[in-house]
Amino acid sequence: MFGAPQPSGPNRDMPVPDVPNDTVQHISWSPNANMFVAGSWNKEVRLYQVGDNGVATPKAGTSHQAPVLCTCWSSDGQLVFSGGCDNVVKMWSPAQNQSVVLGQHNAPVKEVFWADPIKLVVSGSWDKTLKYWDPRQPGKQPAGSVDVGERVYAMDLKGQLLVVGTADRKLHIYDVKNPQRPYRVDESPLRFQTRVISCFPDCTGFAVGSIEGRCGIQYVNERDKARNFAFKCHRQQETQVYAVNAISFHPRWGTFATAGSDGVYTFWDKDSKQRLKMFNKYDAPITCAAFNSNGNIFAYAVGYDWSKGMEYYNRMRTVQIWLHAVQDAEIRSRPKEG
Repeated sequence: MFGAPQPSGPNRDMPVPDVPNDTVQHISWSPNANMFVAGSWNKEVRLYQVGDNGVATPKAGTSHQAPVLCTCWSSDGQLVFSGGCDNVVKMWSPAQNQSVVLGQHNAPVKEVFWADPIKLVVSGSWDKTLKYWDPRQPGKQPAGSVDVGERVYAMDLKGQLLVVGTADRKLHIYDVKNPQRPYRVDESPLRFQTRVISCFPDCTGFAVGSIEGRCGIQYVNERDKARNFAFKCHRQQETQVYAVNAISFHPRWGTFATAGSDGVYTFWDKDSKQRLKMFNKYDAPITCAAFNSNGNIFAYAVGYDWSKGMEYYNRMRTVQIWLHAVQDAEIRSRPKEG
């Protein structure tokens, strides 16, 4: 097609057209279609459909009253949930182009997930609570609320496993079917602020990333704790240390990607404890990233992540979203070297 985007950039990936004009904070894929939404600091949630040719097309959008920090889909792919600095959780039906306020926090909503085992939406906020919302009753009181003692900085939910990282470097581990009582509360294995959490596809553990260029691999069951380890990443010559902004597990192979403030994304194998592939560097941070539901596309956004403060903000730098066509050879587990 004349004028269609072509692979470009440092990694010859596919650029996404018509992207937000401010930092993309979160990307999430539909569970059953090659569609994703991007939530951004320009208060928008935009939906894109990716064709068989790898080209993304903008399809629809909705908005908040303040920057959007998180997005997710219902398990049937019919609804999108989002939260942000306007303190609300919104529910949007792209097919009907209708959105409603599902619930309200007392501070910005940092994380939102669809909890399929209980058919509720769970949100984590800087008001130091988790709240559970019934999508059949938008605008009503939460179906449940849990005090986690500090601001929610990171969270992930896979199956029944819910892991919440708070500002005091605590990791609250829940069985989402028993949402009022944590299975365990651990101290993060990383010494600095928790930035991102991602659960293993088999729900046996999770990865946690920090602002100080480290990633920790943690198993939930006590008998597996000898398998826990941490490693350095997103550093240059050890003296320049960058935040780990995203961790995404591959749905088929159980390997994972990290993306950071250094403008690099890297594929890893936790089982053999080795790096599978490091990709070429961008001249700005990668702010978020995610594999699609079958793992053949890796989407990531490039823009400013505010990790160096206002003085490093460049108003002229454009935001970008890229799609990487994932090859099995670069993401599949390999035997441990040596």
